[in-house]
Amino acid sequence: MRSKPNQRKSKARKAKPLPSREKVRAHRVRLRAQGLRPVTLWVPDMRAPKFAAEARRQCLLANNSRDAAADQAWVDSMSDWRAD
Repeated sequence: MRSKPNQRKSKARKAKPLPSREKVRAHRVRLRAQGLRPVTLWVPDMRAPKFAAEARRQCLLANNSRDAAADQAWVDSMSDWRAD
């Protein structure tokens, strides 16, 4: 289909993307409207060498304790999700 000679094609203007700050603000407004609130939660960095060393230390203590077999049996019993 041909366009009329004197008629310009109008280019659709793309909306300028919102800055990240505005996207986050709008997202938080939607969440608050759902009755939620933001909470900051700090957890150990499992990638840190100190974390790995401490986890290993605690595992060795648990494995070498006099109650290790009973502790492991309890963990196994709590980990078995098969229906009886």
